[in-house]
Amino acid sequence: MASVNKVIIVGNLGRDPEMRTFPSGDQVANVTIATTDRWRDKNSGENREATEWHRVVFNGKLAEIVGQYLRKGSQVYVEGSLRTRKWTDQASGQERYATEIRADTMQMLGSRQGGGQQQGGYGGDDGYGESSYQAPSRPASAPMQQRPAPAPMQQRSAPAPMAPPPQRAASGFDDMDDDIPF
Repeated sequence: MASVNKVIIVGNLGRDPEMRTFPSGDQVANVTIATTDRWRDKNSGENREATEWHRVVFNGKLAEIVGQYLRKGSQVYVEGSLRTRKWTDQASGQERYATEIRADTMQMLGSRQGGGQQQGGYGGDDGYGESSYQAPSRPASAPMQQRPAPAPMQQRSAPAPMAPPPQRAASGFDDMDDDIPF
C-alpha cells in the first residue's frame, strides 16, 4: 500500500527568516509559521481561537526567495512534507527530535502595501500581489551532497512599476469580491 506525506499550510511568519549558507553555496531558510483556528464555543457562545506554530525549512532557490521577500507577519501558502530530525544535545547528552515541514512550494499572499510587509515581487508576480515559486523536484534516492552548487546570483534591477489590472467588461458580476479562493 502506498503512503502520502503531504502538508499544506497558510499562515503568517512569526519572525524574519533565519538564513544559513553552507560551504557548498547552498542556502537554507528557517521560518516559523503560525496558523490559527477560530470557532464559536457551543456552550458559552464565545469566540475562541487556537494558534499552532510550524517550523518550515526552505532549501536552494526557494530559500533565496524567502530570504529576499518574506518578513515577520508575511502571509504565505506552503506545500511540503514532514521531516523529523534527531540529534544529541551537547550540554545534556540527551537525544532530541524536531519535526519540520520541508517546503517544496511557496506562494506569497497579500498585497505589497500590506502594512509595511514586503510581499510579492518574485518572477511569477501576476500584478495582484501574489507570487509563487515551486522548487525543482528532487529524486528521493539522491543524497544532498551530490547536488551541484547553484550558479552565482545575478544582480537584478528594481522591478518595473505595476500596470493597472485589465478592465473587465460589464457582466453583472462587477460587485463580486475579487478574493474568491479559486
